[in-house]
Amino acid sequence: MPHAVFTASESSIYDDLIEERYHFPSTYLRQVQASLQDWIVYYEPRRTTGPHNSTGRQAYFAVARVAAVIPDSLRPDHFYAVMRDYMPFDAPVPFSDATGYRESKLQREDGKTNKGAFGRSVREVPRNEFEDIIRRGISVGPEPWERTHRIAEDAPEYITRSVVETITMRKVRDAAFRRHVRAAYANTCAVTGLRLVNGGGRPEVQAAHIRSVEANGPDSVRNGIALTGTAHWLFDRGLMTFGDDYSVILSPHGVPDELDKLIRKDRRLVVPAAPELRPHPTYLRWHRETCFKA
Repeated sequence: MPHAVFTASESSIYDDLIEERYHFPSTYLRQVQASLQDWIVYYEPRRTTGPHNSTGRQAYFAVARVAAVIPDSLRPDHFYAVMRDYMPFDAPVPFSDATGYRESKLQREDGKTNKGAFGRSVREVPRNEFEDIIRRGISVGPEPWERTHRIAEDAPEYITRSVVETITMRKVRDAAFRRHVRAAYANTCAVTGLRLVNGGGRPEVQAAHIRSVEANGPDSVRNGIALTGTAHWLFDRGLMTFGDDYSVILSPHGVPDELDKLIRKDRRLVVPAAPELRPHPTYLRWHRETCFKA
């Protein structure tokens, strides 16, 4: 069974939260249903529409799994794909380069782009092309500070596994999540503003899920935040949370007064400059309502 490519962008007119749901018209129902319980790659087009019209990257940028397809109760002839196991790429993968097109169907016999095929928001893609896109987008090797201190050892487990098996491995996903969150926050704790790197070049800041993995929280930067060990401990235990305006909120229960000195004076998070990398209100609200000890 072929995999699929889902076209998505921040400026979409559809009700997307791509880590959790993909909104689409009935035109693409057959293709989406064919992907049920299988993996897809997300593609960002160049031309985007909607209230925040922008120029897209023309690149594949994430992988996710279609868990279910349900009708939109408010909009006739529209549906939602319920998405799970979202994982962004380490770097966007251009739809074409000097070696050719990543999707062979997008290239005409004369070598030019097949605009008709390109215009479809959901496209089937053969397994070999899907796996090629994943390999180009996701790095599963050691991080920079690990390479200089690495000793001879057996080949990592992921080397012997298929692409799909690899992207489902929790240790691979955790490593990618740490990498993406640390990069988005420049290895700086969002609560304290501290940037600590040890002598081997390893950053001390940790990557915390806002909505936990156990609660189907995605491995997305928008569901992550960079925190020092102490701030991470407080956050996971519901003794600290954050407002939609990125204000820091401490629980009145069990937080020592001394810890207040660790928080930046303005009591606001240091967040990435790019809006699409900042904590999403959906996940912040989940933490306030589910975990925080008010």
